[in-house]
Parts: sequence; C-alpha cells; structure tokens
Amino acid sequence: MDGNDAMRAGGCPVMHNATHKAGRTNRDWWPNQLNLRILNRNGIDPMPQGFDYAKAFEALDLDAVKADLAALMTNSQEWWPADYGHYGPLFIRMAWHSAGTYRTADGRGGASTGTQRFAPLNSWPDNGNLDKARRLLWPIKEKYGNALSWADLMILAGNVAIESMGGRTFGFGGGRVDLWEPEEDIYWGSEQEWLAISDNPLSRYSGDRDLADPLAAVQMGLIYVNPEGPDGNADPIASGRDIRDTFARMGMNDEETVALVAGGHTFGKGHGAGDPALVGVEPEAAPLQAMGFGWMNGHGSGKGADTTTSGLEGPWTANPTQWDMGYFDVLFGYEWQLTKSPAGAQIWHAVDLEEDDYAPEVDGSGKRVPLMMTTADLAMRFDPIYGPISERFHNNPDEFAEAFARAWFKLTHRDMGPKAFYRGKDVPAEDLIWQDPVPAVNHQLINENDISSLKQTILGTGLPVADLVWTAWASASTFRGSDRRGGVNGARIRLAPQKDWEANDPARIGRVLDALSGIQKAFNENASAGKQVSIADLVVLGGCAAVEEAARAGGQSISVPFSPGRTDATAEQTDAASFAPMEPMADGFRNFEKMQFSLPAEALLVDRAQLLQLTAPEMTALVGGLRSIGATHGADGVLTDRPGTLCADFFLNILDMTLEWVPTDPTETRFEGRDRKTGAVRWTGSRVDLVFGSNSQLRALSEVYACGANAKMFVNDFVAAWCKVMDADRFELT
Repeated sequence: MDGNDAMRAGGCPVMHNATHKAGRTNRDWWPNQLNLRILNRNGIDPMPQGFDYAKAFEALDLDAVKADLAALMTNSQEWWPADYGHYGPLFIRMAWHSAGTYRTADGRGGASTGTQRFAPLNSWPDNGNLDKARRLLWPIKEKYGNALSWADLMILAGNVAIESMGGRTFGFGGGRVDLWEPEEDIYWGSEQEWLAISDNPLSRYSGDRDLADPLAAVQMGLIYVNPEGPDGNADPIASGRDIRDTFARMGMNDEETVALVAGGHTFGKGHGAGDPALVGVEPEAAPLQAMGFGWMNGHGSGKGADTTTSGLEGPWTANPTQWDMGYFDVLFGYEWQLTKSPAGAQIWHAVDLEEDDYAPEVDGSGKRVPLMMTTADLAMRFDPIYGPISERFHNNPDEFAEAFARAWFKLTHRDMGPKAFYRGKDVPAEDLIWQDPVPAVNHQLINENDISSLKQTILGTGLPVADLVWTAWASASTFRGSDRRGGVNGARIRLAPQKDWEANDPARIGRVLDALSGIQKAFNENASAGKQVSIADLVVLGGCAAVEEAARAGGQSISVPFSPGRTDATAEQTDAASFAPMEPMADGFRNFEKMQFSLPAEALLVDRAQLLQLTAPEMTALVGGLRSIGATHGADGVLTDRPGTLCADFFLNILDMTLEWVPTDPTETRFEGRDRKTGAVRWTGSRVDLVFGSNSQLRALSEVYACGANAKMFVNDFVAAWCKVMDADRFELT
C-alpha cells in the first residue's frame, strides 16, 4: 500500500509506518564525533517553574511517610509476593543498587537523581526485578507527589526496611532532586554485551587485572563485583582482590566494605529457582503491553519461590528478615562446599548444616531450605584483610551494627555533596570527614574597600598575571557537579594531596600561595573589629585581580565580581585519600595531559567541562581566555604575541587560513601551525586547541569571538564563565 492507496482509502496520505523506523543520526554516521550534547543542561523537567524541591521536602511529614513505608513492608501483593511476607530485603537491594553506582574517579553515578528508573540502569542484569520494587512504591509516591522525589523515596525505603527488621541506621538526609531522562554523561564501559568477562576485546581490564578509570564495577551491567568470583572463577582470595578494588573506587575502606557486605547479606536471599533461559527480556526491551515490566519468568509461577533473578539461590541466614549475627555465625561456623544453584550459578553450601540453621521457604509453606554463600561472601572470611575484620565484628555485635549503620549512611549519601544539601529532621548532627567539611565563618568579612586594597597588594607582589590566574583555576576547577566535591572553599590546594598534583605545577602555585599567605598574615594582624581574610578568598581574589589586569592590557576596563566568605580547612578536616582520585589526569583548559589516554584530549576537555557544569559557549570562552593570558602548561595553544592579555587572539589564529596545521608525531597529539607560503612555524598547539577550528560546532562559537566587533562580548563572557567556576562550590550564594 503506497501513499496513493491511502488517499483512495480516505486515510491520511502520510506514511505513518515510516516513523517507527529510526533514521541514522549524526553519531551513527560519525561514531567518533565529539559529543557536545552533554554540555546542554536544558533537559526535560515537568516541575513548575520556580519549584523548590528542598522547601517542599522540608514541609513533608516525614514520620507519616516512614509509617506508610513501614506498613508497605508487610503488605504483600499477589502480583509480586513478598519473600517471607516482608519486602524489606527487596527495598534494601533497590536502595543499595541505586546508590552503589557511585564512583570516586569522576563523582558520577549514585542515588542523588533517581536515574535507576531509566536506561541503562533500569535494565542492567544486576538490577533484575527491581522494577517490581519501584512499582510497589508507586502508591506512596503518588500520595506525596512532588514533595517526595523518587531519588529520596528509594533511599528512604531502604532505611525503613532496615529499621523494620531490627537493624540500626545512622540517619537520613532528603533533598535529592529527580532527573527525568537518562544521564548521557556517564561512561559505563565500552563492552557491547551484558556481563562480558575480561577476555572480551573491549574489556575494561588490562595488565594484571587493572581496571580502567573511571569505572568501578567489574563487568558491564553489574553494580559491584561478580558474586561467583572474577569472571566466574570461584576463588575467594581472587574475589577479595576484586572487592577491595571496586569498593575502594566507590569510596569505601576495608571495614566499611565488610560491614556493608555482611550487613546487607544478613537480610534476604538470592533468587535462582529455575532455568535462566525462561526469563524474558529486560524492561527496555519488553513489549508495549508489559507496561515497563521486564524479566517475565516462565519457571513455575515466575514469582515467590519460583523467582529467578541473579541465578544464585538461597538465603544467607536462618532469619532473613531479622537483624542478627547469623551471617557471621554461619560464615565462620561451617566449612563450605562449592555447588550449583538450580539456575546453574556457582554457590557454596555449608557442610553438615544443622537443622536450626535451615531457613524457611519464602512462601510460608513451612518448608526448610539450606543456606548459601557466594564466592564473594567467602572472601569476607578467607581474605587476609577482610577475615580479621569479620572476626572482630563477629565478636563485637554492637561495633558491627554501628559500622553497618555508618557505612550504609555513607553509601546512600556520598553523592549528595556537602551536608548543607541534606534536608529533614533525621539528618545526623555529626560532621563526617567524607562530607568535606569546612569551618564556619566566625569573623567579619572584608568589604569593598578591603577588596580593592587587597587586589592592589596582590598585583604589587610582581607575581605574573598568568600565575595568579593559574592558581585560582587550579583550585576552583577541582569542583565536580556530579557529587559537588572540590572547589576553592577550604583552600585545600595548599594541603596534600592537591598541592603536589602534577597538573597544578607545585612550584608555580607554591610561589603564589607563599605570597598570598604573607598578605593574609599582614592583613589579619592589622585588621580591626575582628575582620579576617582566608587564603581561599585570596586565591580567588588574586585570580580576579589578574583577569582585570589582563583585560586592561587588552584595552577593556572591567570589574570581576567577587563574593567573600570562603574559609580554610585543616588537614584534620581533609580526607586526603578520598581526594586522591580527584587528581586531574587531563585538563584541556590548561593544556595538560599527564599521559596519553584512549579517549582523545578534546573528549576529556568536554568531560571536564561537563563536571564543571559549563555550556559549550562557556567552555569556549574559558579556553580562549586562559590561552591568551598564558595560564597553560607550556607554550602550546598560546596563540598570541601578547601573552598576559585577555583578548580573542586565540580564536583569530586558530581560524587563520594562512596557517596549515601539521602533526609533529605519529600520535597526532601535538601540532605546528605553519605559514602556508613559507613553511615557517608560527604557533604550536594540542588537539584541544585545534578542535576549536576543526569541530563544526566549536568553530561556529570560535567565529563569534573572533569577530572584532565582539571583543567586549568575549571579555564579558569569559568573566561570567570565570565567576561561575570560582563560585561553583559557594552553594550558599544560590
């Protein structure tokens, strides 16, 4: 039937069936094209304009929500019955898997935006049947509406589940704001099949099981590690190595790891009742009539005692809905024999399990079933580090309960940022070092006269403009919008490990910080009425003064906005180990690469810009300005005869058609800009520099700033983007 047939039939002449076939996108045609879409922050948001979720949550009757959740725990539904008549273990797994995607390398993942609802997370094999958990929560979400985000509800459900089964929690902070579409900025790995093992051509592993950054999970589609052992190898010692690496990449130390594994596995069971071939497709691949449900199971009833999810089968303890010491009791109380579940997964059964240690079947039939452990569980006993920790916890139940409560709180709140973002009456009073605390302002702040005078004092030191800009950028650009860590506040650039990072050029920032420390000392000693200035404020103020000076050198008179109020953290307030993964391995804004990566430098620039919450125009203005000022590693990209000047020379020269850019090495990471007629080398540049003339979108932006009539606009745009980065961690200003 063609279009004429449709007309003759009295129908619409448009061939609607064609709209169901997806056309090729630009990414399909050019798969290596630079992805600038992640810098577009104007995503889907159905909330009313001006809606303030934090205020809405504060007005919520949290006790009423928790009471409703507690009632839900034992309100078993026929369409998805509760194991043992209690949904607690299911909701703990849901909350854990929502939070457990967080990784320290880039601060992405975690529970703070509720994206377990969307692909790919909603269809990862490790999240099997969590679609049912979220549907069970829908009546509560519907009841409280906009005042309770999905992100908060999923974590709160996990807390209430623990408490309803006798476990201890440390507290709860609300305030997680939902996203309404998948996060496209997160790299989950390059494998093209679920659960691909390390011999896959696109494996995330290299060398002696070295996991690629920024990844933390061991396989595509897993939250943590393979419970059956590395690549399915049932070796508890090898599993311990995987567990230590993965949990460390998620910000957990060895004690927190043992507490979470043992505490989490005190509850519930694994599900592997039947042939996994009888389990249907994941939610994103399911037919329309499935209404978002996936993993429909053809084994028996497909639910309850017939459920197949991970393939592991059996509970860990004899009382799967009660907090107790059963996990450690049986872990250390028996020898364990490798066997297989009905689904074919490798599990371990206790040798000569005593009758009292059998668990009830999930359906209330009275049948008794044996316990099981995974290979990962046995690592808690046989790993040389985890084993002694497990024994100590086993011998000290209260210490174990407290360790689990604190580790669970860290797991479910680590990605929220500073404590200032927590909302609700259950927020713990204690400040925790992983929250990156900074001292409260306890003195009078500097005023406009002080600011003007301090700028002149800073410039009077003779420090190069480029060095002042460099130091401010090195400090501020550590900020990550993903988990709200980093930034200038706290002045941690003067502390380990930041002061020693290669990207920061320690000698360069050291000279600046020494001069600023002298200025601070003189000012604070002579100021009246308790007025003080912090190093953090002086770092930013020095950068602002330098930008103003650079603009003056280019014929532009500007005033860079500055808001005092930052304070200086101490080494005791700084978890140096947790800051180590934040070291910049590449910073295209400063033309720095510590080593060559599989991703090109221009892609790493865009990634860093996204973490700084910059748009493509803001990124462009900042790169051009930092290059012309000379705040770079080496001379590459300083495409101007007047370094130290805030001007558009970078754009004029990167677009100059009298130049031919030629790679200087086979890797095509460094280039020379040669005169087309004489062949003389006029400039050198990196991939980051050339992308502003090569990429069609970035070239279009460069052309705007290269126009002579837009000189003032460029300076203003640079200053606006500069201030955005300098104030990125000043959450109290927004």
